[in-house]
Amino acid sequence: MPVITCIEDLKRLHRRRTPRMFWDYCESGSYTEQTFRDNCSDFSLIRLRQRVARDLSDRDTSGTMLGQPVTMPVALAPVGSCGMQYPDGEILAARAAARFGVPFTLSTMSICSIEDVAEHAGPGFWFQLYVMRDEDFVDAVIERAKKAGCSALVLTLDLQVLGQRHKDLKNGLTSPPRPTIPNLLDILRRPRWALAMARTPRRQFRNIVGHVKGVTDLADLTAWTNEQFDPKLDWSKVARIRDQWGGKLVLKGVLDAEDAQMAVDAGADAVVVSNHGGRQLDGALSSIRALPSIVRAVGGQTEVWLDSGIRSGQDVLKALALGATGTMIGRAYLHGLGAMGEAGVTAALEVIRKEIDITMALCGERRLRDVGRHDLLVPEDFEGRWG
Repeated sequence: MPVITCIEDLKRLHRRRTPRMFWDYCESGSYTEQTFRDNCSDFSLIRLRQRVARDLSDRDTSGTMLGQPVTMPVALAPVGSCGMQYPDGEILAARAAARFGVPFTLSTMSICSIEDVAEHAGPGFWFQLYVMRDEDFVDAVIERAKKAGCSALVLTLDLQVLGQRHKDLKNGLTSPPRPTIPNLLDILRRPRWALAMARTPRRQFRNIVGHVKGVTDLADLTAWTNEQFDPKLDWSKVARIRDQWGGKLVLKGVLDAEDAQMAVDAGADAVVVSNHGGRQLDGALSSIRALPSIVRAVGGQTEVWLDSGIRSGQDVLKALALGATGTMIGRAYLHGLGAMGEAGVTAALEVIRKEIDITMALCGERRLRDVGRHDLLVPEDFEGRWG
């Protein structure tokens, strides 16, 4: 067992053990990848305020998200094709999250189905919805999520059209991979992945295949997916979905203060400040730069979470200190999954919790809920300004 000290250790193992097209799918952004890079690098511009000679006993990293107690205010974000990073990946990640005491969000574009994951998930089992043109599919998948016991619906707003990701196009990304010579040679260099994948029947988008008329194979699925994201998604459709769901609603993909207020008006129980990990609008603000203005705009009317760019517990602490009430991690746990399956997801969560705890202590804080802007040194020009 390798010694894991940080997410970067898991990232290196992930890269070695996963076929190239799925590694590139995880570790890339759209166009020039400027926003993808800024999401991480902008955290480093924020400095932490060290304090000394304080009582640091009985520290507590716990919190709540949507009223649910959590070991730390960190949820596993929805990530498509987890089950191609590691066989049965969504099941393993959900199980690790449940045991650790944090929520898990299943993507619409998951390899394991809602029903597959529901058998292994804890009380913090959420479902993420992409709004498709096929309204029958949308209605049906919402009902399936209800039946499976999902306690929140995470509605992604920033994928009405698909951002161009050069690496995915060059790799000919599909789930499962097409049996081309380059793909087969790449897979043969990852025998552990190949053998484990051969043992599972879950190798395509099981939330879609068998649930959409006419989608029976890879060709059908690719054609259906490419034309399905709904460019007409607007606030009236958000309201319709909210009413149909009838439970906790999280609106993800908000990067603008005006949109954040509209999300509040639409009845969001939480707003997720996110740029889709830099995979949609390249050249947009990093999520951490956008966060403060959205916190001010929302003014405590709903929970505000930060997604995109978090790779450490220090990043989590900085987001909370800038006003976020929770966070979501995607690539950070995906590196653990691709490296070591369920044990890797657990390792990623343990790394982040320990980093939160130690950093909180060295900033002179005992309770994560007491962390605030007073613990940071933020550049004067850090926040994005329009105009």
